[in-house]
Amino acid sequence: MVAFGKKLKERQIQEWQGYYINYKLMKKKVKQYAQQIQVGTQDRRHVLKDFSRMLDNQIEKIVLFLLEQQGLLASRISVLGERHEALQQQPDISQIIELREAYRAVGQDLLKLLFFVEINAIGLRKILKKFDKRFGYRFTDYYIKTRANHPYSQLQQVFKHVGVGAVVGAISRNLGDLQDRQGSYLSIYDQPALPLQDPVIDSIKAAVDRLTHSTNFLNFLAQHALIMQEELPTPVEEQIDDEKYHFMSLLLNLVNTFLYMVNTYIIVPTADDYSISLGAAATVCGVVIGAMAVAQLFSSVYFSAWSNKSYFRPLVFSSIVLLVGNTLYAMAYDLDSLAVLLIGRLFCGFGSARAVNRRYISDCVPLRIRMQASAGFVSASALGMACGPALAGLLQTNFKIYKITFNADTLPGWVMAVAWLIYLIWLWISFKEPSRETESNHTPQEGTSEQLENDSLEKGLQQPLLLSSEDKQQDEDGDQECDGSEEDHEESRKPVTSIGQAYRLLTPSVKVQLLIYFMLKYAMEILLSESSVITTYYFGWSTSAVAIFLACLGLTVLPVNIVVGSYISNMFEDRQILLASEIMVCIGILLSFHIINPYTVPQYVCSGLIMFVSAEVLEGVNLSLLSRVMSSRLSRGTYNNGLLSTEAGTIARVIADGTITLAGYLGDSKLLNVTLIPSLLICVSSIIATLCTYNSLY
Repeated sequence: MVAFGKKLKERQIQEWQGYYINYKLMKKKVKQYAQQIQVGTQDRRHVLKDFSRMLDNQIEKIVLFLLEQQGLLASRISVLGERHEALQQQPDISQIIELREAYRAVGQDLLKLLFFVEINAIGLRKILKKFDKRFGYRFTDYYIKTRANHPYSQLQQVFKHVGVGAVVGAISRNLGDLQDRQGSYLSIYDQPALPLQDPVIDSIKAAVDRLTHSTNFLNFLAQHALIMQEELPTPVEEQIDDEKYHFMSLLLNLVNTFLYMVNTYIIVPTADDYSISLGAAATVCGVVIGAMAVAQLFSSVYFSAWSNKSYFRPLVFSSIVLLVGNTLYAMAYDLDSLAVLLIGRLFCGFGSARAVNRRYISDCVPLRIRMQASAGFVSASALGMACGPALAGLLQTNFKIYKITFNADTLPGWVMAVAWLIYLIWLWISFKEPSRETESNHTPQEGTSEQLENDSLEKGLQQPLLLSSEDKQQDEDGDQECDGSEEDHEESRKPVTSIGQAYRLLTPSVKVQLLIYFMLKYAMEILLSESSVITTYYFGWSTSAVAIFLACLGLTVLPVNIVVGSYISNMFEDRQILLASEIMVCIGILLSFHIINPYTVPQYVCSGLIMFVSAEVLEGVNLSLLSRVMSSRLSRGTYNNGLLSTEAGTIARVIADGTITLAGYLGDSKLLNVTLIPSLLICVSSIIATLCTYNSLY
């Protein structure tokens, strides 16, 4: 397997090699510092200053070359503009075609320049993290803070490149004008987007968006899935073999995701009534709802491992287990058994195949449509979350067939059992198991370009200044230091094989992002799971009213992501949105407390809406940042970043549902405030942790 430095070199444009960041030299310099500190010939302060100066020189070299190339492109466009003016006086079809090709050539050269900037940005982030890992310094935090916000920041030129937009605009406008020269006179300023947009402009826009982390609705939504989107950038993007892609199989994975989320939330409006009918307290609904999450803690691991060998068999097993689980859930009423009810929900949790759904998209969907498939995964989850309570609100009937009761409590189980039976038949007929032969030839979950740059580990902020001799021998990012070799140590590139090993790879930044994910899932679960009990106690809401409220919350997911993905995320940095969203979640929690009498519907609905919407926004940027700061060793294999985030969220749900049941012993009058206190404490802790790691989220 090829070392990171070698990968960067392979992607360099030959004639520009002297202007790239000298990653190999800087890596050797880091090793040199280590030796000098070890023998006592250098101190920490000198090392920091010397390395800062070296980085400044490297960045200045990149920026000056970038500006020079932008000037050359601008000059070429200016010359072409004169020819364009002449053609407007005397149109000539052959010259128009020739001029369009000339503009396209400028566009291709601009695309090369954008790849140049992106590879340098990745190399820069990589060497900063390597330095931190080797010495235990907070050098990245110091360097970003002092350079990024300075009025003459050259670092900003690398990451937020000024001037490229003007070149892109000039090429777009002139190509658009020439494209329509034979007919109407359209302009990029007259319409939101040109029909028949030139492919080179699409490529440039994609490169600019990738470099600046600009988003649209689809890729912002796709971030929620934490599914890998692209490799280290290359001028010709490598695609997963299309022979592995089967549309119906992808659709079946998305339907599985949708049905599972419906299954999760369809019981929320009626779980308290069902518990009461079986002789338990209303707050036992927390255990009933949470039983599914408890089982999911284990199912996520074995399904993730199973998906290394097959996708079809785990999906079949999932469907059968969910069919059995929902049948047991429905039959508990006539058996008058709370134990059967809980066993049914545990079976439903053991059927959670979300790890398989994620892995199928990551492994078997071509890169060109993987973003859309990831967005489909998140959309299916959101729609399932909204449809579950809405469907429960419609199942308000009561009748018997052969001593089997069908009412508002049992119908969710029967309906989902039938749905999983139909799905199982469809799956058996239509699913196509992808070939495993080609998977050994590439690593489909190798990670995004952001993840590849983050292979290295920060060992925390402790000092010793040097790592142990074992760590010096081998970096976790796969760059082997001994003997100056650029070859990867094979073990350092393998996927992790246990939760414990995965935990040891977590840096402070990753731990904070997982804490935030835990917090938002905990707060959302408290809000949703206790909604039926709270609204019945304070407002006397019916099951239908609770179902409508929960469905409305679920329906906000897609509109909110449209606004954030298309507008807000392009106006502010992810870390700014992250912090603001955490504060809004905190405000929503504070507004939810029952302090002033009487507790009103507007207070509950508005505070719940603020909390839920803010948590949805937070989830998108949280997972986006998590994918950047997490080691690439966690982007593949059984114990991958998707599994870790799922486990963090599932543990949060289990604890939240347990909290509701325990708080129920204090009485319904104290339930709301008692369950909100942990949410508030965890939220405040996550805000403090975010502030402590804020500069490392660059």
